[in-house]
Amino acid sequence: MNSLNRAEIIGNMTRDPELKHTNSGQSVLTCSVATNRSWKDVNGTKHDDVEYHSIVCWGKLADIVNQYTRKGTKMFFSGRLQTRNWDDQQGVKHYRTEIVADQAIILTPKGHSGEPTPAPIPVNIPSPSTPAVEPEINPEDLPF
Repeated sequence: MNSLNRAEIIGNMTRDPELKHTNSGQSVLTCSVATNRSWKDVNGTKHDDVEYHSIVCWGKLADIVNQYTRKGTKMFFSGRLQTRNWDDQQGVKHYRTEIVADQAIILTPKGHSGEPTPAPIPVNIPSPSTPAVEPEINPEDLPF
């Protein structure tokens, strides 16, 4: 039996995307997306909750997301969950769980500045072709 590691979210970007390049020249983009949830408790009191998700895009997908999105853009991201860990200068171990996206859909029209529109115009960003074996990524090459 195979395993499944898949995450899909729809939310708003909380900051402008950050595009960097590895030592070998490959594009890597990081961004953050907020998802909101509302519910009422047993007393009927409304509660709101926000979750923040770290997103990583590689290659052509990174270049396209960087070109067409900014803080506030409503996005759909689909990919796999990955947890990285590292030790800081004081020797404290840190962990970060990210969605490594292989698909993105822009749900806010480019140039949209808050004025009402009839409906969002989805722009589908094609996923990169996935090789049979993913290339080994050296953590030393990560620019963040």
